[in-house]
Amino acid sequence: MFKKILVTVAGRGLCEQMVNMLLEIPSIKQASVTVLHVVPPQATAQAMSQKLEEGGKILAEAVKSIKIDDPNRINPRLKQGDRKDVVLAVAKEEDSDLIIMGSRALGRLEAILKNSVSQYVFQLASRPMLLVKDDVYVKRIYRVMVALDPSPAAQQSLQRALSLLRDIPGGKAKLVLAHVNPDKNVTNPEEDPLLKEAAKQAKQMGVAYSCINSRGDAGKEICRLAEDENIDLLILGSPDRRPSVAKTLPDLDRLLGSSLSDYVRVNANCPVLLARFPN
Repeated sequence: MFKKILVTVAGRGLCEQMVNMLLEIPSIKQASVTVLHVVPPQATAQAMSQKLEEGGKILAEAVKSIKIDDPNRINPRLKQGDRKDVVLAVAKEEDSDLIIMGSRALGRLEAILKNSVSQYVFQLASRPMLLVKDDVYVKRIYRVMVALDPSPAAQQSLQRALSLLRDIPGGKAKLVLAHVNPDKNVTNPEEDPLLKEAAKQAKQMGVAYSCINSRGDAGKEICRLAEDENIDLLILGSPDRRPSVAKTLPDLDRLLGSSLSDYVRVNANCPVLLARFPN
């Protein structure tokens, strides 16, 4: 599970809330957290100095709000530069296994034209990324949905969800297993081989679960199901499909908003964990 979390902060407090919700989960409780605020370049030295001073205050408030008793497990970092490049560089330096970022949920070309940091970081990051939209209320993580398909990335997302939920006490945790567009012969979730296998694993780990099927546009259905089921966290496998020689170049499908993960990122009404795994 996640041991080294990198959270970028901008003074709005949503990402800090997300970190606190994660730290309540037993399997993440002992994670170390790097808190990063990035100040973009300024035209003058005076302006840069002022922005760094403001950034230091934002960073200090963020660190203060994160509920970690051991100061050795929290690492504040104030950096200057292009935020996209800095976030990727710090994630690599810290060997972070999760990046948490705020997201304005811009879609398609809007993300490019408005210079979306989260969109570009996800393009080039080789690690999972949890996006918290500006208009989403961050809740305690009890209800987790995994969007399943036969891909290895979806199966690994299932394992991540089970690891998150298995130790949550009080019987509050529930895993929702969703499969959109199953085989045409499947008429209910109990007959879906993919869901049956996932349910078997959940039962073995003592995780309460429910299974749902749906048909239609995959992205729209995943978002609808997450809303209908009042999901606190949606986990979606998102394999890196680029060849190794192109790892530093954007994936055009995601960049232009035509991928499933990009649609869900923009339209889901809950935080979305885009679980990046090698293809």
